[in-house]
Amino acid sequence: MSTHVSVNTCTHAVTYVTDKLLTSIKGIVLLSGLSPDKLTNQWTALERGVSAWLRSQDLEELHLEVYDPVKDTLIGRWDFAIFYGFEGDGAFWVDPDAIKYHIKKQGVWPGSCEYRIVATTKPGRPDVQGWSRTTLRSTSGFVKQGIGTSVNGSGLSAGTGYWRKTS
Repeated sequence: MSTHVSVNTCTHAVTYVTDKLLTSIKGIVLLSGLSPDKLTNQWTALERGVSAWLRSQDLEELHLEVYDPVKDTLIGRWDFAIFYGFEGDGAFWVDPDAIKYHIKKQGVWPGSCEYRIVATTKPGRPDVQGWSRTTLRSTSGFVKQGIGTSVNGSGLSAGTGYWRKTS
């Protein structure tokens, strides 16, 4: 007689990665000198969209876009590229220290900056309440710095990078 145990890793991974992505963005906002109020007020809608699109595997990237509200130009951006595998080793982890290191390297943004969370999704993705379609601001004059994987949910993971102005 044998016993078979099965765990729905996909569901746990989606919940874990959703939480860690949004917590990472909150950390970036706080450590970069921006107010977390906007993020806090939108948290429920953010969770709803990120988890729905992770579950359907329609989320390609999640972006924190920081901009000058007067000129409507990009100041900086953080990207979380999503990788679907669900074939991990059962490990769930997050690396906030890598993000903190690069925030210190990049420096804080002016307090007058605004920010928004933008999701890049596959065509035909389901609509989610609280989210609307938009385009990202131009990264012309910026260079992307990759950090590596910062969130892993047993195969569902996020690679992280940020955009900084070229010298």
